[in-house]
Amino acid sequence: MSTSITRHPKGLYLLFFTEMWERFSYYGMRAMLILYLTKTAMEGGLGFDARHASLIYGFFTGFVYFTPLIGGWLADNYLGQRKSITIGGITMMIGQFCLAAKADPVFLSLGLFLLIIGNGFFKPNIAVIVGDLYKPDDPRKDSAYTIFYMGVNVGALIAPLITGYLAITYGYRWGFVAAGLGMMLGQICYNFLSNRFLGDLCKEPALKKDEDGNVEKEPLTKEEKDRTMVIFILVAFCIFFWAGFEQAGSSLTLYTDKYIDRNVLGFVIPTEWFQSVNPVFIILLAPLFSMFWGFLSKRGKNPSIPIKMAMGMILLGLGFVLMLGAVWQRGGDDASVLVKANLLWLLGTYLMHTMGELCLSPIGLSMVSKLSPVRLASLMMGVWMLSSFFANITAGFIASFFVSLGAMSIFAVIAVTSILLGLFLLAVSKWLTGKMHGVK
Repeated sequence: MSTSITRHPKGLYLLFFTEMWERFSYYGMRAMLILYLTKTAMEGGLGFDARHASLIYGFFTGFVYFTPLIGGWLADNYLGQRKSITIGGITMMIGQFCLAAKADPVFLSLGLFLLIIGNGFFKPNIAVIVGDLYKPDDPRKDSAYTIFYMGVNVGALIAPLITGYLAITYGYRWGFVAAGLGMMLGQICYNFLSNRFLGDLCKEPALKKDEDGNVEKEPLTKEEKDRTMVIFILVAFCIFFWAGFEQAGSSLTLYTDKYIDRNVLGFVIPTEWFQSVNPVFIILLAPLFSMFWGFLSKRGKNPSIPIKMAMGMILLGLGFVLMLGAVWQRGGDDASVLVKANLLWLLGTYLMHTMGELCLSPIGLSMVSKLSPVRLASLMMGVWMLSSFFANITAGFIASFFVSLGAMSIFAVIAVTSILLGLFLLAVSKWLTGKMHGVK
């Protein structure tokens, strides 16, 4: 798509902008969700207990990453990626406005359902188009996904600040309205500019059909089978990573709200705003990580994809070790709620988690694009996101025991499990790299 070996296609920046506003919509809503569910009606919430709210949160964020498997299959077989993105974006916009319509369990259920369905059409297909802007062996592809990933985090950065402010000042309804308007803006730009910047790319389904309209089923080659197997194995490891990482929106949010000293120079930082800490670190660190991988690559020392992912899991575990420090500073789980932990423990945790994410998430998107058989590209992207389905449901169950088991137990289990699995992935990384048949 591009005549330059160094510059990226203009289509990448359209996709960057579209994804930025979709993530603004999602993370703006997510930053409020657990608090909206647990705050009393007098505070504008639904008044659910923490266990019930954590399960709702976990199942919602889980199914958001299950439906991409279906949306990817429909795009590959019938719709094409371009049309799927429009269907998904409009559906999610309506879902946000349903949440804004009324603080009621019925509107809550309808809104979350539409967000789940819409994300299934949107999420895997926009990631596939990014990869299809480049030839399979184009060295710019890893860099393109890093740029795209920064778009994700620009949206995730500004969303909690805006929706959190509106929720605190005017009520949760207006936070959801802002999330819906963000989704609308992204879709308007995408639909007006996609023909200009993307041409005919991904308008039609990728699967070949015969003269009767039936899909031609070509068997996978040995290399394709091996590479597909690697995707599934790494997806399995990523389940454990995201189960810990997604505590940010549940148990870490609840802990921050009650037990972290959020008073800075007389200003009490709203709990919702801490959802922007990770995106800030992403935006600051992503260029550095990209340059670091490039520096190592030029010297032939760039770690393989499995090694980078193992590093991500270990960093996640070390982040939770810091949260254990916060619990220890307070004197354990039995300490008075009036005793607060230093804010630096939480910021250090988010820093470690962000570094782990940069070793795993953008690398994973690029990996799926490189390893997937062309005719299964969206489906395999859906499989990659399936790790977040299982992870978010697991994260919800973990967070639901936050009150009964205590933060010390929850954080310790996640820390130990993540570090051990990371070490195991390091041990099998050479074998996995061999099964990738030269893909780096």
